[in-house]
Amino acid sequence: MTGSTERMPRLLALVPYLLARPGIRIDEAARDFGVTSKQLRRDLELLWMCGLPGYDPGDLIDLSFDEDTVSVTYDAGMRRPLRLTGGEATALLVALRALAETPGVVDTDSVQRAIAKIEGAAGESRPSGVVVGNGVRERAETARTRETIRQALQQRKALRMRYYTASKDEINDRTVDPMRLLIVQAIGYLEAWCRRADAVRLFRLDRIDDLEVLEEPAAPPPHARPTDLSGGVFSPGPEQQEAELVLEPDARWVAEYYPCAELAELDGGRLRISMRYGDESWMVRLVLGLGGGAVVERPASLASAVRQRAADALARARHLTAN
Repeated sequence: MTGSTERMPRLLALVPYLLARPGIRIDEAARDFGVTSKQLRRDLELLWMCGLPGYDPGDLIDLSFDEDTVSVTYDAGMRRPLRLTGGEATALLVALRALAETPGVVDTDSVQRAIAKIEGAAGESRPSGVVVGNGVRERAETARTRETIRQALQQRKALRMRYYTASKDEINDRTVDPMRLLIVQAIGYLEAWCRRADAVRLFRLDRIDDLEVLEEPAAPPPHARPTDLSGGVFSPGPEQQEAELVLEPDARWVAEYYPCAELAELDGGRLRISMRYGDESWMVRLVLGLGGGAVVERPASLASAVRQRAADALARARHLTAN
């Protein structure tokens, strides 16, 4: 018996595979999937219990056996090819671009064709940029930032940059010793030793501005260690509060731009998220800046602060109009 992490992708691939090869011998299909005939029969028995909601006989995948061959007689909608999510496409494209630029890669034409196919499938078949979300392309500035950092890593040079810290709503200048480029949940990061913080820090590529490669060598101290990302990029501190927001469709970008947890998809394209924050005034400005695109469900103190700040703004506006 194979593990569930190996079995699930095989089950998802089996139906399209069998549809393209009606009447194939079970032992031949087993060889193609790298499992025994006995294991493949177990997979086929499990597929009989899979299908569309309702799970009546007419909703489930149906297979036809003829001695040692098998065919699909009802596919429960799995005839459609599997598709990459926006995040999966982003990560794959960034990795392919890095591979294409790596010295020593022989068949770069194949890599470029793969990039073109993925971009074409996402509806954005142009030679530069990365597909993110629903057809949104990575900004050209971010692509240039990644290229500059890649050069600094290859040359082992330090970097000077201007960086926007979203949680504090601050912009400051930093000199860093780059350690590695990362892609976490389809977002690009630079991991570097920050001389200003005197610690290892992660910097989102789309928040880096005025980037410059310095002549001095990059020299992270010996005790600098890669960040443990097993629990994700964002590690909230005990002093931070948690807000639950409902985002309108036009404000869903907040869930991609700021560290948060997506709690539920709601009707009308809305999204409920959970978001940590350390400064209530910053959180109030974020919510008000969305212009009605977000509703604070909790905590009550934050919702009250948003209402009060909005009321104060309206009062000042009426005063200015009266003059």
